[in-house]
Amino acid sequence: ALRARPASDRNPLPRSAWTGFFSEMASDPPTENSLRPYLALGVGILSVGMSAIFVSWAGAPGVVTSFYRMAIGAVIFTLPFVQRSRQKGMVPRRGALFALLAGAFFGVDMALWSTGITISGATNPTLMANTAPAWVGLGAMIFLGERQNRRFWAGLALALVGAAIILGVDGLRDFRFGLGSFYGLAAGVFYGGFFLFAQRGRVHIDSVRFFWFSVLGSAAVLFLISLLGGFSFVDYSAGTFGILLINGLVVQGLGWFAINYAQGFLPATIVSPTMLGQPVVTAVLAGLLLGEAFTPLQLVGGAAIMGGIYTVHWSRLRNA
Repeated sequence: ALRARPASDRNPLPRSAWTGFFSEMASDPPTENSLRPYLALGVGILSVGMSAIFVSWAGAPGVVTSFYRMAIGAVIFTLPFVQRSRQKGMVPRRGALFALLAGAFFGVDMALWSTGITISGATNPTLMANTAPAWVGLGAMIFLGERQNRRFWAGLALALVGAAIILGVDGLRDFRFGLGSFYGLAAGVFYGGFFLFAQRGRVHIDSVRFFWFSVLGSAAVLFLISLLGGFSFVDYSAGTFGILLINGLVVQGLGWFAINYAQGFLPATIVSPTMLGQPVVTAVLAGLLLGEAFTPLQLVGGAAIMGGIYTVHWSRLRNA
């Protein structure tokens, strides 16, 4: 997968997970006829869905937990970055710049999202952060001239109604819960910014190197925010450091690795809507592992958000 080969010489079945990862970066990826890509997608969603649980368990400031996650991810993907640079040559400056900017937005997203989790629990901030597709659609319309159809606006309206219900219920229950949900909603805006910069950056640079630069940019921003916030990077127990390590390996390593692998073989019409399962996985795990409970109004609001974002996804996929 690291060397250009004629089409007749391509092996459609990857010999290793790394081969599958790099095949996603090719313009003409092989066709996987087994259940492996679907299993990889499921593993990826489960792994990423665990991230909010790890943040809750870590007992460290959310920003610090997120920094370690991204820093470990940068280390994991340094070797693929070096290998791809040897193959492709010099890194395009514009591509690297867009990747770093995308990473900076993702870093702010992570800081807001993880802080919301430490304030109000795992579920609602994660749900709010997944409103990102709506903000991506608005940003693409404003900055890229992309036209949106009526289905998009209907989905956006439904998602915003759901967000208003969640914010209202949380705010009435306890100010801290409302603040945590608001942090999640703000995180979704920056998550949308990440996707917009990624859309521009991928025109100039391959996915492997874009991914590494973006993770590096995220880690740098989270490091700076942690310093400005006066948070320590070392004054934690061995158990906390164990969770920080597992979070980086499972979420940023295994999770996104598996999702990228699945993207190499499955169409966006399958991957994108299925990714909406992440907040559902987080909600189920938070109920089982953290004892988080939901009121009927919260369930209604969550269903409205998920339905709205699903509609937004399909409207943009149909336009594409």
